[in-house]
Amino acid sequence: MRITYLTAGAAGMFCGSCMNDNAVAKELIKAGHDCVLMPVYTPIRTDVEDMSVDRVFLGGVNVYLSQKLPLIRYLPRWVVGWLDHPWVIKALTSKAGKTSPELLGQLAISMLDGLGGNQKQEFEELLRFLQTSIRPEKVLLTNLLIGGVIPQMASNADVWVMLQGDDIFLDSLSVSHRAQAIERMRRLIGSAKGFICHSQAYGQSMQSLLGIPESKMHVVPLGVATEDFIDRAASRTEIRRDDQVIRLGYLARMAPEKGLHLLVDAFIELRRDGRFSDVRLSMAGWMGPQHATYWKEQQAKLHRAGLDGQWSYAGTVNRAEKVAFLESLDLFCVPTTYADPKGIFLLEAVASGLPYVMPEHGAFPELHRRIAKAADGASIGQLYPPLKFEGLVKTLEKALESVLARSVKREAASPLVLAELDIAMHTKRLVAVLQGKSSFD
Repeated sequence: MRITYLTAGAAGMFCGSCMNDNAVAKELIKAGHDCVLMPVYTPIRTDVEDMSVDRVFLGGVNVYLSQKLPLIRYLPRWVVGWLDHPWVIKALTSKAGKTSPELLGQLAISMLDGLGGNQKQEFEELLRFLQTSIRPEKVLLTNLLIGGVIPQMASNADVWVMLQGDDIFLDSLSVSHRAQAIERMRRLIGSAKGFICHSQAYGQSMQSLLGIPESKMHVVPLGVATEDFIDRAASRTEIRRDDQVIRLGYLARMAPEKGLHLLVDAFIELRRDGRFSDVRLSMAGWMGPQHATYWKEQQAKLHRAGLDGQWSYAGTVNRAEKVAFLESLDLFCVPTTYADPKGIFLLEAVASGLPYVMPEHGAFPELHRRIAKAADGASIGQLYPPLKFEGLVKTLEKALESVLARSVKREAASPLVLAELDIAMHTKRLVAVLQGKSSFD
């Protein structure tokens, strides 16, 4: 199949959606499909080989200026086109702060208006490229928010939309802008061939929100690249503990929505219990400038609790560093405050052989059941009631007691678990859906 995959960059941030898009594109190409991964807004950032083309469509700078400065909309392409060069976008967005909610709402609505919005010139450039240079059979969008020209795309190709966090963005808008955006998204539903999400619960939620017919909604369970973990596991069946330290680990964006503050508070609470005097908190992940104060607050809490030297932060990690970081841990926890629709970090932790404690919301309950089924019923992780701090602490206590009772750090993930979680299985199911079959045929 000739597939064009539009992925949305996140201004230099590691983003779960674009990392998943990149992994899927790589696997599609590996499977023999003619797949072109095209970034929109900004270049993408991944911890592996970047499969996207060296060109950005719907460039973030021009999209922003077209919204703010009406004159820009009428300038010829040769005057403003240079602003879409990847290096220009990277330079201008690398230190970008948080866009005002008001502008964000106006921009979202305008983008959903497609050729009727303020970004008409940018959309026309995208359509021209698709129709004259690539001519795809299938167009895959990373979300519906970039789908303002789905009706025009659909005249030449089947358009499929991934739903992997649109609702989270919508909930960040004002009541008025949210309602207007949803109204426009609902208008686009009929033009799309179908919609793909990673869990039944999320699919049902988005069906209700956007009025998507059940026949158009398809669930394709998430997958991750597991070859690094397979390579490390091949030489041994268990990872031995080399000291008495127990490392409780966090690997995600250093941000409030990921629940970092909850894990810090839980760690402080745990360390008040003599049973857990050997527990250390190990953290890694990208931190945006907008969260610098938030991170300082977490450090201050740890200092006031007398836990200097009992925690570590590895910063942003590349792929090899990520695999090594996960291998150094004994227990994994990212207590998100929102219902995460993906949970890539959980799959990577499980692929590394880690037991986990996660909130029982979003994609995690279905991932938990899926992991248990692949592990033939073996208990790998535990869930706790979301946003219940006492439940988080008690579940961590129980999990840590189990870790302390073992003579080995942990066993490597089983081949069956790795096969179920692998990106190859995810892509096989995705291709089946794109070809009109069940994802599990």
